Amino acid sequence: MKLLIIPVVAGLTCIGAALYLFLRLRAAKISSPKMSEIGSYIAIGVRAYLSRQLRAILLVTPVVAIVLGFTLNIWIAVTFVLGVFTSLITAYMGMSASTRANVKTAADATRSVNTAFHTAVFGGSIMGFSITGFSLVVLSVLYLLFKDPNPLVGFGFGASLAALFAQIGGGIYTKAADIGADLVGKVEANIPEDDPRNPAVVADLVGDNVGDCAGRGADLFQTFSDDIVTGMVVALTLVPKYGGAVLFFPMLLQSAGLAASMLGVLSIRLFDRSKPETAFYWGMAVTTVFAVLGSFLVSHFLVHDMALFIGTCLGVATTLVSSIITRYYAGSSGKPVHDIAEASKRGVALNVITGLSAGLQSPLGSIVMIVIAVAAAYFISGGSLLAIVAVNIGTDLLIGYIMTADAFGPIIDNASGIAEMSGAHEQIVHSLSQLDSVGNTMKATTKAYAMSSGTVTSFVLFSTYFSIVGLKTMNVMEPYSIAFILLGICLPYLISSLTIGSAAKTAMLMVDEVRRQFRTIPGILKGEAMPDYATCIDISTRNALKEMILPGVISIAVPIFVGLVFGHWALGALLIGAVLSSALLGPFFNNTGTAFDNAKKLIEDSGRKGSFEHQAAVAADTVGDPLKDVAGPALLIFMKLVGMAALLIAGIKPLF
Repeated sequence: MKLLIIPVVAGLTCIGAALYLFLRLRAAKISSPKMSEIGSYIAIGVRAYLSRQLRAILLVTPVVAIVLGFTLNIWIAVTFVLGVFTSLITAYMGMSASTRANVKTAADATRSVNTAFHTAVFGGSIMGFSITGFSLVVLSVLYLLFKDPNPLVGFGFGASLAALFAQIGGGIYTKAADIGADLVGKVEANIPEDDPRNPAVVADLVGDNVGDCAGRGADLFQTFSDDIVTGMVVALTLVPKYGGAVLFFPMLLQSAGLAASMLGVLSIRLFDRSKPETAFYWGMAVTTVFAVLGSFLVSHFLVHDMALFIGTCLGVATTLVSSIITRYYAGSSGKPVHDIAEASKRGVALNVITGLSAGLQSPLGSIVMIVIAVAAAYFISGGSLLAIVAVNIGTDLLIGYIMTADAFGPIIDNASGIAEMSGAHEQIVHSLSQLDSVGNTMKATTKAYAMSSGTVTSFVLFSTYFSIVGLKTMNVMEPYSIAFILLGICLPYLISSLTIGSAAKTAMLMVDEVRRQFRTIPGILKGEAMPDYATCIDISTRNALKEMILPGVISIAVPIFVGLVFGHWALGALLIGAVLSSALLGPFFNNTGTAFDNAKKLIEDSGRKGSFEHQAAVAADTVGDPLKDVAGPALLIFMKLVGMAALLIAGIKPLF
């Protein structure tokens, strides 16, 4: 139990760092009253959305908790509730910091772009440090109370459920506002992206925070937490081989990753003379070196098995390879994005076709690397499941740093919008826009990392579930097995259809509202009358919260129903199909949508705003928006949620 001191100290250090940076941000003075005013509109919209989201989740959480309490036990229900609320609290803390950092970043850009860059980085690190710190501390305390990792499965399930609602709801919100603002403002009215005359522009800026900050924070919180929980459940079965200390292997590895992430974020200041994107990658290199060193110490001194160290290194390599592949397919410097921009000269159809072609190819490299990493770790360790856990935790070791880079994106995006709406000098807006392209690539990198981690986690979930229920083989000669595998393959397509369709329905309402205001409120386009921002914010809020319910219910109900009614083998087959399908669809959505976005920015940065090719790129970008910010992230959470649901009911005897 003394070993628990290390993760508790690591977690509290991260929380302390996040709190210190937040207080500094809160105390900072904003020199521009206009920027402060616009920032307050965004903050009010964010709080309004999150309060409604909290009420919606509060309606679902007690019902699920009661069911878990009666069917399993009261402690699973308690940890489930803790998982939900810890996830929401950490996401809220990070998002609150982001809404303050965006105004400060915009104000700092009037003095120095470099200063603005560092403000956005440290603003994003508050999210990165808080989600990892709170997860480690709460899980350590829970294990100290129960002295058994199995009740912690409820915590992981709660974190996954909260993430699903936060990511789907936030994604629908932000993409509906973004699409409505672009189609009517940029295409029809031919006004700039963040022009204050556009009624949907504040809703769009609010959406960056609730979707890309709060939603993504909840997403990575569940990734981090689920991997610790599943790792400890597996480690429990290996206590006879490694001794009781092996139970703390996942937590101590994650603690090493947290320390490395903090050093990596701090090291970014050492690369001031580099381009922002280069500085991020140097910081990632620093994080990687210290993470590998920490994993060596844990593997050597805790479990005395260097095969686990190799597994951890393979997990880190998987993260880095996925990042490089994503940078090629979705980054503004990659050939696919330049091809999409070039195709835009011939119209929107060829833009979309070119993007889809590259996007369908993009998951291949990451999948191959995942297969190599898992197979190699399993072979080198002599068939140890703990080596797969090591690969899985290895994909998490950079999570604090990667979340920092991810939150940097929406902060810069908001800062750019605030600068433009406040009438800042064109050069300042242009500089922030260039940083926004870096933020887009960082966000895509985060999604690639999270999807790779989720896929490796699924190997662990498969093995853990099959081990608990006693399934050693699956007979694919029986049509029933194939039937449930096919059903599992279909589920991610259904979830994707529902989430993309929800974004489209909400966006249509947004388009109608922006057109109505342009038509019925004289003087908006001349800058003589104020748009009605509140109505647009309300449209996104109401519909996002309504539309997130059905995908969430399906993600929980279907695996539980299949497991209880048809048996463990049927649920095992369903899991295989669902994960395999999600592992390919998710990266396709993420990379394709980001490539469309960066192709549009490439055209804008070359000074061709308003041209035929720019209009084609804007239209294609609106197609990609719900792919990269709604469907793709939702599938990652879906993968883990169905796995955690399976673990929850693994001990329950099927009805038939």
